[in-house]
Amino acid sequence: MTTAGTYSYRNIWKVAYPILISLVMEQMIGLTDTAFLGRVGEVELGASAIAIIYYMVLFMIGFGFSIGAQIIIGRRNGEGRFKDTGKVFWTGLYFVLGLSGAIILLSEIFSPRMMKSMVSSAAIYDAALSYVRWRLPGMVFAFITAMFRAFYVGTTQTKTLTLNSIVMVASNVLFNWILIFGKFGCPALGITGAAIGSSLAELVSLIFFIAYTYIRCDRRKYGLDKAARFEKEELKGMMPVCTWTMIQHTISISTWFIFFLYIEHLGERALAISNITRSVSGLLWVVLQAFSSTCSTLVSNIIGEGHQEKVMSLVKRIMKLSYGIISVMIILFCIFPETIARIYTDIPDLIYASVPSLIVMCSSYFLAVGGQVFFLAVSGTGSTKTAFRLELIALTVYMIYCSVIIGWLKLDVAVCWTAEHIYSGMLLICSWWYLRSGRWKNRNI
Repeated sequence: MTTAGTYSYRNIWKVAYPILISLVMEQMIGLTDTAFLGRVGEVELGASAIAIIYYMVLFMIGFGFSIGAQIIIGRRNGEGRFKDTGKVFWTGLYFVLGLSGAIILLSEIFSPRMMKSMVSSAAIYDAALSYVRWRLPGMVFAFITAMFRAFYVGTTQTKTLTLNSIVMVASNVLFNWILIFGKFGCPALGITGAAIGSSLAELVSLIFFIAYTYIRCDRRKYGLDKAARFEKEELKGMMPVCTWTMIQHTISISTWFIFFLYIEHLGERALAISNITRSVSGLLWVVLQAFSSTCSTLVSNIIGEGHQEKVMSLVKRIMKLSYGIISVMIILFCIFPETIARIYTDIPDLIYASVPSLIVMCSSYFLAVGGQVFFLAVSGTGSTKTAFRLELIALTVYMIYCSVIIGWLKLDVAVCWTAEHIYSGMLLICSWWYLRSGRWKNRNI
């Protein structure tokens, strides 16, 4: 794969491409939910924005843990300690199983009260709570799947992600079409059907990963040929890295949730516009996350190989590829915003009202590319506590800005989306400064 710790553009693309395809496929799940519910009604479309992000806040607790595990697996893989990657996988798997059960139980107890106090529209509250209650059981499958993804990305075996995502998206489209609109004799369940369909798709994804690992993976090499015992000491060694990625991802998506709560108080139309804008943003975000995840994994591997002096040149290569692809997408989205919006709704005035917000959102990605690639490079060095601190700075400034322009001034929804510029700009500055400082060098994990 590498020569003297050097990753060429071709090497980077070989790792990033399958991740990109898998993330695009996963994004199709949110696109499917939004596109289908956009044809049910504005209340369902707006409620899905609140409900999906609320679910993501809870999901990010486990997903954040898996990102930390991915960094450790990448380091062990780079060091040639292949069986230790299996130890990390099994220990993480047992942990997220217990974690998912605890989250589901606590959510069932507290979610109704929390959402009641946060959402002003009774119709949106009822629809959002229905989605959350039917979506949460799928979290068990989603957490386990996240650990499989961490293993395959950490060991740079990313091709399987593409196959898995295709199967998952196809399942989600089928289940949603049947359950939302009531096909093949099933009742039309609307937003509840979207939640059930997505949970079933998560189960199909997990079954695929288990089957693929059993048939195609070199299980003996990586210590996956038999289930290992839960090792408390292994988990204890993982937590200094994983704890901070858990906290970081959870807080990050929580502020995104708060942003939508602010928008919800501007009215159902503003919320529907923002849900469309969020969904379009996801198309750009998956490309950026593919390269950012690749950056994190390759930085971890290259340090494990003993070539930390090559890290900055690797990051620069990934940055160039990211900007090249995303810039083309931004230009196309800005030229044809109404065409893009029509993917998500067939309500004419909602389509036209969404255009200004779409353009503002797209422009934020010129800062987001640099911010995310540098930030995931920081995490890839194993400096996850520092990464959390850097993002906390960016998120604090972001929330102050949101409180002023949305909560206090209640400006137009398109202006509200400039908050993304603030967050991305702060993350770019903070992450670049830390990487340039060299304080991450010689860090052991």
